Amino acid sequence: MTDDGYLVAVKPSARRVSARVGQWVNREGTTRRFDSKPLAREWARACSTGPATVWVQDAPAWADTDADGYLVGRRFREAGPDRPGRQATIADADE
Repeated sequence: MTDDGYLVAVKPSARRVSARVGQWVNREGTTRRFDSKPLAREWARACSTGPATVWVQDAPAWADTDADGYLVGRRFREAGPDRPGRQATIADADE
C-alpha cells in the first residue's frame, strides 16, 4: 500500500459473480482506489450476495502491476434440503 491509498484491480471473476461490481466497472473502469485496505474489504462485502462472494486479495510482490490488491469472486453452491451434501471419511477415499 502506498501513501495514495490501496489500489484494487477488479478481476473478471468478480464481475461475473456480482452485478454490482460489473455495473461499477462499466461506469468507472477496472481499478478503484480506496483510502485503506479495510475500506476495500468493506466494499467487497457490500458487493457480495448470497452464494456469490467477492473479496480483496493482496497482489503478490512479484506481480507486474500497480495494484495493491485484486477484487476476485466465486459463486458457491448452497447446501440445503434440496442439495444435501455427503460426509466422506478417510476410508471412503481409499476405496
